[in-house]
Amino acid sequence: MRSIKYISIPRFVSEKGITYRDFQLSYQLFGEKLHQAPVVLINHALTGNSDVAGEQGWWKSLVGNKKLIDTERYTVLCFDIPGNGYALKELLFSYDEFTAKDVANLFGLGLEQLKIPSLFVAIGSSLGGGIAWEMTVLFPDLIQHLIPVASDWKASDWVLGHNKVQQQILKNSSKPLQDARMMAMLFYRTPASFEQKFKGSENWEMGMYNVESWLLHHGEKLEQRFSLHAYKTMTHLLSSFNIFKGATSEAVVLERIKANVHMVGVDSDLFFVPTQNKRTLSILQNNGIKGSYSEINSVHGHDAFLIEFEQLVRILKDIFK
Repeated sequence: MRSIKYISIPRFVSEKGITYRDFQLSYQLFGEKLHQAPVVLINHALTGNSDVAGEQGWWKSLVGNKKLIDTERYTVLCFDIPGNGYALKELLFSYDEFTAKDVANLFGLGLEQLKIPSLFVAIGSSLGGGIAWEMTVLFPDLIQHLIPVASDWKASDWVLGHNKVQQQILKNSSKPLQDARMMAMLFYRTPASFEQKFKGSENWEMGMYNVESWLLHHGEKLEQRFSLHAYKTMTHLLSSFNIFKGATSEAVVLERIKANVHMVGVDSDLFFVPTQNKRTLSILQNNGIKGSYSEINSVHGHDAFLIEFEQLVRILKDIFK
């Protein structure tokens, strides 16, 4: 059962220079009471929300009593990304009004409101990882361990291209949410994953291949729990993160990274590809920043962060033990 809390940011100025008063954030807490244990911040992915643990938790295999992120040892906090339409009414302005840096700034201001001066870990997957990277630069003394999973510190040209096609589908299709989601699932998985799952099987009842009915199911499922505006907003945010944007030089940004960085990639990821993570690691190490890179081995591509829980536990257990 969800227990959503709300907090108001008295004053917030966006990257576009717009000032907002009493900006509302929704969030959930799990585990130990606030201020009685180290805090782990979890940033959700594009279609996620603050339900990170419990019966409906999208990462319940990793977060809970005696699990990797042990709720008997940590206070676990997850904000809803503004505009995801989960706990608050949708933002009453354009879907592209905010950037991932704005969201990172809002999360940091939210932590200040909650009187949380430091985070033991900030972990995020996909879009959530990009927001965590932005927080690391905006608030250099905040995060002890940064763990971006299936993500990177900027949206690559490949990701930007994918998201542009998504936005065009959302703009032009007669069934925008369903069609956009079906197309996205092809990037989130791999040919090998589909072959392993379906093996060319057919759905005789529906008169189509099982892969086709599966894609239709995922499109319809998203349509039931997401609005068009929310999906446009999240897709825009996925294109907007880049910790170097607006900086005078990369060096100025890199010298602000004080967290221990533990990147986790997926060897078959067709979205945030491993070569980008390895390039990021090289830059970190060349600039004297503590960084490591571990890889999930999976046929399931980008979605492996929602599937390969045993590997994630093995990779991250030394940080949380």
